Amino acid sequence: MSDYRVEEDTIGPVKIPSDALWGPQTERSRNNFPTGQFMPIAIIRALLQIKKAAAEANQELGQISAEKGQLIIRAIDELLGLSDEDLRKDFPLRVYQTGSGTQTNMNTNEVVAHEAAKLDDSIEILPNDDVNHGQSSNDIFPTAMNITASQALTKLEPEIEHLVTVLKQKQQQYWQVVKIGRTHLQDATPLTFGQEISGWVSMIEHDLGYLKSLDGTLLELAMGGTAVGTGLNAAPGFADDIAARMSKVYGPKFTAKTNKFYGLAAHSNLDVVHGAMKTLAADLMKIANDVRFLASGPRAAYAELNIPANEPGSSIMPGKVNPTQAEAITMAAVRVMGNDVVVGMASSQGNFEMNVYKPVLIDAFLESAELLRGTMTGFADK
Repeated sequence: MSDYRVEEDTIGPVKIPSDALWGPQTERSRNNFPTGQFMPIAIIRALLQIKKAAAEANQELGQISAEKGQLIIRAIDELLGLSDEDLRKDFPLRVYQTGSGTQTNMNTNEVVAHEAAKLDDSIEILPNDDVNHGQSSNDIFPTAMNITASQALTKLEPEIEHLVTVLKQKQQQYWQVVKIGRTHLQDATPLTFGQEISGWVSMIEHDLGYLKSLDGTLLELAMGGTAVGTGLNAAPGFADDIAARMSKVYGPKFTAKTNKFYGLAAHSNLDVVHGAMKTLAADLMKIANDVRFLASGPRAAYAELNIPANEPGSSIMPGKVNPTQAEAITMAAVRVMGNDVVVGMASSQGNFEMNVYKPVLIDAFLESAELLRGTMTGFADK
């Protein structure tokens, strides 16, 4: 048995691994763009959910037959039921590809079509005409971007609240413990350590408020804009139907009642939300550095705090304890600050009707949210 099969696209024949569910466009991209991290699996799952909703909507609107619609839905349900590790096997494309995410959209279309053929090869499901019906990469990819960004915030905000809770406990615990205040790194007037912590609490509470006030900016979906924002080839009511179905799947109330030319060409909503995450990172940097410095020593520095010994601190100095959780959160903060430059620059590159920096923008956004979430949890708990 051959280890590859041959399929054709508009350019010509392509050799594809025989056990792969993807098709020729995915294979071309896999060979043309082998560098960098994989497309976030959250984007893949969002694209699958949108395409499932599209199949349901297109079926109800009479755009595709009921048998095709049901088979597409079955195929997508099979894929959504896979673990992230197993799902990744058929989604091998990188972030650094076409700036519209077209190849990842086609990867999704091809995999769904081939999965449908595995389930019932008597019904022909075409990647473009059926799975992608009424859609364009230009509107479905930014729709997936906003959905995944919204979900990332949904996971991040409880961890911010958890950190606030832990800090408030410390504030109460040390409210009457007097210490020296410092300004300009020089000794100043006294305060209590609880009072100092109360400032940290207020910082994080403000940061949480900034993020919560911006949650709604991510709920506007570009769906229905298709290629350039005019809605060409999308049935009337299609986009609103998708938004309603996404609301049922994910919880927040998404809407497609937004300017589609904005939705395709601009990502200022992601930019402003990431700016709030950068502000959170800046405050976390301040707090973690204060903890590091106050715990420095223990014999030749401030030595005002004793931090938990989570692991050995040195390969050459036995008994040394390092502020590892604080260091981790400061490194995460630096990465978030760098990602904010990426998001801002990428957001600014909407040329005419299309922004073509979408994959790198959403990858940076999701990385920042995950880094903040994970390091805050470790900092609070350990």
